[in-house]
Amino acid sequence: MYDDSSPTARALLALELLQGHPGITAERLGERLGVSERAARRYVAILREAEVPIDSVRGPYGGYRVGRGLRLPPLMFTATEALGLVMAVLEAHGGTEGDDPVAAAVGKMVRVLPENVARPLEALRAVSARRTDPDPPHPETTATLVRASADRRRVRMGYALGPHRERTLQVDPWAVVVRHGRWYVLGWSHAADARRMYRIDRVISVEVMAEPFTPPEDLDPFRALEEQMSQGWPYRVDVEIDAPLEQVRHWLRRSLGVTEAIDDYRTRLTGTTENLHWYASEIAEFHAPYRVAGGPELRGAVRDVGQRLLDSLA
Repeated sequence: MYDDSSPTARALLALELLQGHPGITAERLGERLGVSERAARRYVAILREAEVPIDSVRGPYGGYRVGRGLRLPPLMFTATEALGLVMAVLEAHGGTEGDDPVAAAVGKMVRVLPENVARPLEALRAVSARRTDPDPPHPETTATLVRASADRRRVRMGYALGPHRERTLQVDPWAVVVRHGRWYVLGWSHAADARRMYRIDRVISVEVMAEPFTPPEDLDPFRALEEQMSQGWPYRVDVEIDAPLEQVRHWLRRSLGVTEAIDDYRTRLTGTTENLHWYASEIAEFHAPYRVAGGPELRGAVRDVGQRLLDSLA
């Protein structure tokens, strides 16, 4: 890790630029370092004094390049670069655990980083990701939320509700969950006094508070997130399924709603939906008999879908 405002840091950054851009001119090197051409030449001189072989090539296509025989120094990352790297591995690879060579490489990187950077990275490694988020959240924001979840500390978040609309929320971050490449924080909202989920790419600011919290003992973050996604829509859903709860949970898509046992042989599905005909088509594929017990709009949509299927046989 380095402070890129120090002379030593700029000399190392100059070396990095020379390695990545063979033939770079002193003028271009100065632009990339944010210094004058004369200062850039001075940084090249510092590298040469440190016995780093830097060759000069004259002519219109000339410039500086690293000569042969250089033994590369250890890699150096800023905090943001390190956090971003681990998030990229999570999104592309789906995890960093086990004997996999990618997991081993990330583990080595984390072990040599300073404590203030390594700790949130260790917390991030516990999150499993699938596919790349179309709007990746900021690595430091994500790491802060993961660390607060691991430490069981409440957070104060600035959250974007829409264009030019922001709200400050206090949340107990139970878990950071990745679903279909999108990063969410799932937890208890003190403003709503209810369980809520928030997209991390919409979190503008986050502050870890002193107040502790205790998550639900039986919390399944992925199940809870998908159940939460079935809430808050305009049309109510109440369906009775003629199958035991454990059997239903084996094949039912959790994003359709919350399931609970009516008795040993029947299960109730409750939730909400915005797309009635889509929901009616989804429950038409259930693996057991069912009845729409509540939600007049859904009952009407089920009739429409059923009539459409009957008409297709005429």
